[in-house]
Amino acid sequence: MGRYGLEEFLTKTEQKDKDEGIFELETERMLEINLTNQIWAKAGSMVSYRGNIRFTREGILEHGLGKMFKKALTGEGASLMKAEGNGKLYLADQGKKISILHLNGDSIFVNGNDLLAFEPSIKWDIKLMKRIAGMLSGGLFNINLSGSGLVAITSHYEPLTLRVTPNNPVFTDPNATVAWSGNLQPEFVTDITLKTFFGRGSGESIQMKFSGEGFVVIQPFEEVYFSNGGGNNG
Repeated sequence: MGRYGLEEFLTKTEQKDKDEGIFELETERMLEINLTNQIWAKAGSMVSYRGNIRFTREGILEHGLGKMFKKALTGEGASLMKAEGNGKLYLADQGKKISILHLNGDSIFVNGNDLLAFEPSIKWDIKLMKRIAGMLSGGLFNINLSGSGLVAITSHYEPLTLRVTPNNPVFTDPNATVAWSGNLQPEFVTDITLKTFFGRGSGESIQMKFSGEGFVVIQPFEEVYFSNGGGNNG
């Protein structure tokens, strides 16, 4: 077999069953879902499927009136689709790295743009970052996930988890913040000195401050949502 032969390529890249359960990482950037009932996924994240699977966009009142109003404020970023049936479903989001989390009575917050999929057993609610709604055009909401089940989140490149302790708060750039533990309530602070470096309208002057006991997940990439801070990096 030649070094770059077609058969070698097929063997190297062919889908392989790992028998890991409903969520499997086919690659670091491709999630395989062994569907037997239903799951919720980010709208537009389906790249392939086989079997008998039906996709429906979430109904405007499917999750109650309160979530409908929140979704009207957050826009398309929080849109979900429901996949039902039996088969194999493949999800991806702009080539971002995928991490699978098994919640066991836990609670986490995930940036609305970084949530890829979750099982229907997971409870969820949209949380708005009201204080900076006027400063942000897109990334002003996050989703609280709690209960027991599997969740898939995405990040640009490798995620890094920082521990938060009572005597050592963590400050993050909102555009690089992927997720944090459900018991933490971030504050938004403005660093006047950073404004002199990045300009009055730059996002770097706004930081999220996490205090208490928990963790924060960040990525080495800034997804730019600031309405007056330039275009989108990715």
